[in-house]
Amino acid sequence: MALVSAKEMLTKAVEGGYAVGHFNINNLEWTKAILQTAQELQSPVILGVSEGAAKYMCGYTVVSNMVKAMIEELNITVPVALHLDHGTYEGAKKAIAAGFSSIQFDGGHAPIEDNLAKTAEFVAICNEKGLSLEAEVGSIGGEEDGVIGMGELADPAQCKTIADLGITMLAAGIGNIHGKYPANWQGLNFDVLSEIHKACSGKPLVLHGGTGIPAEMVKKAISLGVAKVNVNTECQLAFAAATRKYVEDGKDLSGKGFDPRKLLAPGVEAIKATVKEKMELFGSVGKA
Repeated sequence: MALVSAKEMLTKAVEGGYAVGHFNINNLEWTKAILQTAQELQSPVILGVSEGAAKYMCGYTVVSNMVKAMIEELNITVPVALHLDHGTYEGAKKAIAAGFSSIQFDGGHAPIEDNLAKTAEFVAICNEKGLSLEAEVGSIGGEEDGVIGMGELADPAQCKTIADLGITMLAAGIGNIHGKYPANWQGLNFDVLSEIHKACSGKPLVLHGGTGIPAEMVKKAISLGVAKVNVNTECQLAFAAATRKYVEDGKDLSGKGFDPRKLLAPGVEAIKATVKEKMELFGSVGKA
């Protein structure tokens, strides 16, 4: 199955009261694990690629070609969108040229006028090419590729202005952050989320920083219009813990345990388990 825009899967998610998981990929193992889990659970899935991860994997074209070839070789039949995560203006242009099926232009840290102008430009480009487009209002807390956000609460009026441009989905700060949540985190602001949901007339909303948010908060956010939940750190932590245990148990010293295919296998299984847990929480299982 070819890559698809995220538009149809998110429209169905809003109508069905569930969310689609956006799982960041960092290498071949990550991609394979997420695709196989999505296929097993018959869940639509969004593969997220940050600009830093794209650079690490030798560029947008390499990533795009790898994902497309893997979908074919693994006989993946569930809907898969390849999405640029937190794209800059230049990065978004490159990802589009490389064949990504979904784009986030992140103008949330820029003045609203600049964000509006550039987002409108990408609306026209994505509509012409049949791609889905995510925009952002306000910065998400934590660090993402060196960009640090303080976890602002987005202005519902600004959200409506951006949403009315014709974007597919909107990421808006509601107290969420990237990475691990600190002990003194105040939680998601559902009053602001509710206002944004109403202001945007049911437009699919995106919850960034999905790692570490309590399950009940995630479910409530989905009930208030969140149709896409981003997960990255949780997969990284699971992968690291499983790989560490393999080495600490000395399995890399036994036979050909040093073979990277064996060394990384426990981490891959840990990613699969994490993705399965999240897809079940989001309600996307069986929705392909």
